[in-house]
Amino acid sequence: MKQPVSQLRMQVYMVAATIVLHGTTMVLNELFFRRAEFLQGIGWIYIPAGTRLLCTLLFGGAGTVGLLITGWFACYWYYFPGDVARAWAGTIAGAGGPYLIYLIAKRKYGLQASLGNLDAQRLLVCAIGCAIASPLLHHIWFMLQDNGEMLGFFVMFVGDLAGSLIVLYAAKILLAMRDGRSRTT
Repeated sequence: MKQPVSQLRMQVYMVAATIVLHGTTMVLNELFFRRAEFLQGIGWIYIPAGTRLLCTLLFGGAGTVGLLITGWFACYWYYFPGDVARAWAGTIAGAGGPYLIYLIAKRKYGLQASLGNLDAQRLLVCAIGCAIASPLLHHIWFMLQDNGEMLGFFVMFVGDLAGSLIVLYAAKILLAMRDGRSRTT
């Protein structure tokens, strides 16, 4: 008989899954969409924004912890090498926006683990909310540092929205296919 997975172990698995998924999409984004960058880290298509939202919608706080870990490594060693303050600001803005949207969606929509109750319209609302929240947090930091630029906000919004829509709808299709297969077996 199988032993149930402890709550702590499940949280660790969700953090690890987030690290792998988010880290993978960061690498894929660099490989496939680097030429679509406006500035380093701000692209017209940014699929890691989609994994940030997906992981928080699926895993909640554990997903956010995974995002903080991968975000820190990416910000400190790639985007802003050696700049601790900027790395922390980027990490918190990148993970904080999706977590805020997760909390709002959880309250408003009563999220299910399968995201089954998030129809196309609700997914779009979550994607738009995240595409506003994360760039806004980033640009608040930039303005506090006297290097805010509104065009960068617009590009980040477009890129985050495009990346979120790509990832969320791909995940929704995969989950629906999985659910369809489990009903037929």
